[in-house]
Amino acid sequence: MGMHRSGTSLVTNWLYHCGLQVGENLLGKNAGNEEGHFEDTEFLKLHEEILAANNLPDTGLFADKNIEISAYQKAKIRAVIDVKNELFEQWGWKEPRTCLFLDTYKSLIPQAHYLVIVRDYRPVVNSLLKRDFRTIEEQYLSRNFLQRLIWKSFKRDVRRKEFYGLKAEYYLKVWIDYNERIINFLKELAPEQYLVVSYAALEKNDKRPFLFLTDRWKFNLRYIPFLDVYKENLISSLPDLSMFFTDKNLLARANDTEAQLKRLAEADQ
Repeated sequence: MGMHRSGTSLVTNWLYHCGLQVGENLLGKNAGNEEGHFEDTEFLKLHEEILAANNLPDTGLFADKNIEISAYQKAKIRAVIDVKNELFEQWGWKEPRTCLFLDTYKSLIPQAHYLVIVRDYRPVVNSLLKRDFRTIEEQYLSRNFLQRLIWKSFKRDVRRKEFYGLKAEYYLKVWIDYNERIINFLKELAPEQYLVVSYAALEKNDKRPFLFLTDRWKFNLRYIPFLDVYKENLISSLPDLSMFFTDKNLLARANDTEAQLKRLAEADQ
C-alpha cells in the first residue's frame, strides 16, 4: 500500500510477474500510467462507492476528512475478501485509497501483511501536478492550429506556473495525510506484519523485500529482477517545486513525516 504516485503500480506489476495473485480484473493503463495501474477493480469500486456516499472525491485525493463506512458497505468488503480467501491460498491487492480504510481492513483481515511503498513528497506532488496539467494541455492541443501555436509559444508556461501555485500545497497536504495515516496504523501492528520499502531503493536492492515476502511471510513466489519491469524512461525528471511551497509549517510537517518514513524503511534493513 502507499500514497498515489508512490510507485505502488510498478511494485505490484513486479510482484504480479513474480507470481502473486493481485486481482482477477485489473485497472488498465492510461495517460497517467502507461504500464497499467495493477489495481483490483473490485476494491477500487468499493472504495469509490464509500467515498461517494460520504460526498468526497472518488479519487481519494483529499486530506483531513472523516469517512463513515456503513454496515452494508463493510459487509460488501467482507464478501469480496471471503471469496478471495476461498479461491486463493495467497493473494493481495493494490489500491491507494486502501490507506483511507486501514482500520476497517485490520478488523476484517487481522492476520494481513502490509507491504508499504513510500516515496519522497517532491516527486509525488510533481507527478500529480504533471498528470493534472496534462489534461489541461490536451484541451488546448485539441483546438485549431493558431490556438495550439499560442498555447505552446506563450500560454503554456504561464498557465503551468499558475496551476502549480494553486495545487502544489494542496497535494502536499494529501501526501502528508496519507502517510500520517500509514505511520499511525503501523504503530498498531506487530513488527512482523509489515515491511516499509523506499521506492527509490528498489532499483538498487530488490532482494531484501523479495526475501522478506518469501522467507518471513512464506509467499510462494519466483524471483524476477525488479529492473525487468522498471522502465527508467517513464520516470519524470524532478523540477524545483520549492517556490510553490510557501507554508513553512506545512513544509516542516512534510519533512517530519518523511523522516519518520525513512526511519521505518531503514529499520527493516
